[in-house]
Amino acid sequence: MTNPYKGRTGLDRMVRAASYSLDGLQIAYRGESAFRQETWAAALLLPAAFFVGRSWVEVALLAGSVLMVLIVELLNSGIEAAIDRVSYELHDLSKRAKDLASAAVLLSLLTCGAIWSAALWQRLGL
Repeated sequence: MTNPYKGRTGLDRMVRAASYSLDGLQIAYRGESAFRQETWAAALLLPAAFFVGRSWVEVALLAGSVLMVLIVELLNSGIEAAIDRVSYELHDLSKRAKDLASAAVLLSLLTCGAIWSAALWQRLGL
């Protein structure tokens, strides 16, 4: 049995995929306070990356670490939504999945913080 929704090709597929992606960003921004806070932090940090970074590699690392936080938060929200779709019942595997996704967000935040701290230390000589 083939999936009737997988038959799209070319420009039609790309337009629909972009639309779904924008829908996902809107859903995350409206429904997830953590994603909203991280989006505002990204709005400040992404332009700052061009001033703090001394080379394109440093700018890419700084900006990439910020975007990584947003990506991991989106994945975390998707995992939570899928678990909640299955059941709101407390279950060890549901807790495990949500805790692991949350730990991934924490690690992405720590990585971003470490990269920015190191760059600021080098740039400002603190």
